[in-house]
Amino acid sequence: MIEDLVARVEAGEDAAVEELADLAAADPAAMAPYLMRLLDAGAVWRADVLYRAADGDFQREVVARIDSGAHQRSDQLGYLLAQTRGPVVEEAFRRWAQAPPPGDFDPFQRGAAALARDGGWELTADGVRELCGSAAYRLVPGADGDRPKGTCPWCESPLWTALDVDTADAKVAAALAHTGWRGRLRIVTCHFCTCYGTTYVDVSEGGDAGWSAHNVRPDYLPGMGPEAPPLVGFAPGEQRPTPYLASAWAREGSTLGGFPEWIQDPAFRDCPSCERAMDYVGLIGGADLHDYGEGAYYLFVHAPCGLAAVEYQQS
Repeated sequence: MIEDLVARVEAGEDAAVEELADLAAADPAAMAPYLMRLLDAGAVWRADVLYRAADGDFQREVVARIDSGAHQRSDQLGYLLAQTRGPVVEEAFRRWAQAPPPGDFDPFQRGAAALARDGGWELTADGVRELCGSAAYRLVPGADGDRPKGTCPWCESPLWTALDVDTADAKVAAALAHTGWRGRLRIVTCHFCTCYGTTYVDVSEGGDAGWSAHNVRPDYLPGMGPEAPPLVGFAPGEQRPTPYLASAWAREGSTLGGFPEWIQDPAFRDCPSCERAMDYVGLIGGADLHDYGEGAYYLFVHAPCGLAAVEYQQS
C-alpha cells in the first residue's frame, strides 16, 4: 500500500500525500524506507508527519542540500528537518543559529531557533527542550462542562472552561510530563475573543484560573454582544497509538498531550512573563464542541510562571 502511494506521489498525485500522512501519523517508522524517494519527489506538504522517522543518513542529506544553497526552497527543507530529532539536526541548527546557510533557508529572518521551534523543540545550553509530549490521550467530550464565574472583560460573554484536568490522573500525568506541571490544571478563557487573538490565563496547581493581566485586547473584535460558550467538558480517554494523531478537523480529534495538528502555521507561544517558550498541552477541536464546529483551540502552559495560553486557528 505504501509503495503504491509513494509511486503516486512520484507521478505528481497530491492526494496521495494526504493518505501517506495519515499512515505516517499512525506509524512513523513505516515511512522510513521511502523518505528519500518522497524528498526527491518534492513531497514537502505534510512534512510535519511524513519525515518524523528520518534517520541520521537522511538528515545529513537534507543538511547538505540546505548548506549547498542550491535548493530553490531550502526553507521547506528547514521546516522538514525541524520535524525530526537527533544529534545531526541539533548540530545543524546550532551552527545555523550562528551562521545561517545561503539561499532562502530563512526568508523572513526569524532565526534558526524560531525555525526549530516550528518542530516543537528548542535549543538549550546542553541539548534540546521538547515542547510537546511523548504520550497523547483522546479528550472525550461530555455534557458536564463547568460554567466558571465571571465574564470576559472585552465582550462580556460568560467565561469558558476549555480544560480541567489533574495530574493525580495517571493519564494526565503522562500527557503533561514534559511541562513540569503538578496538580490541577484548569484553563478558563473567552470562547469568543480567543478566536481573534491569543488569550492568557493565570493558573495555579490548586485549580485556580483567572483572566491574566498579560492579555491584550485584539485590534478587531466584532460587536456581536455576549455569546454563551459550549457547556462541554473533556476527560482523558484512551491513549493514542502515537503522539501524532490529534486532529484539528475531525470529530474525536481533541487530544491531551502529543503534538498539535496545525491548521495554519505553527504557533507555539512565548510566556508573556519571562518570554520563554510555553509547553504544548493539547488541542480541542471545534468539531467536538458543536455539531457544525470548525477550527481548533491550542492550549499551552508555562509552569514556572503559572500561565496558560489559548490560541485559535481556523481555515
